[in-house]
Amino acid sequence: MIQTQVSLEEYQMKFLEQCQFYGFQDPSEVIRTALNRLSLELEQHSKLRESADLYVELYDTDEEFKELTELALVGWPT
Repeated sequence: MIQTQVSLEEYQMKFLEQCQFYGFQDPSEVIRTALNRLSLELEQHSKLRESADLYVELYDTDEEFKELTELALVGWPT
């Protein structure tokens, strides 16, 4: 594995020192897990944004789709 040096706030260091209480083997495992989760979250956010952009493009260019969308909103609180 590659090693690196990072700077942490005191409260973050205290959390890492208690990592075994949370079921982690060592602080490195906590950091790897956190980075993996952040990476997945950012990827999902990116895909959601892309999906929303495609929806906007479709809504703006397809009148039938726009009408269907507006009909689906009838009765929803605004």
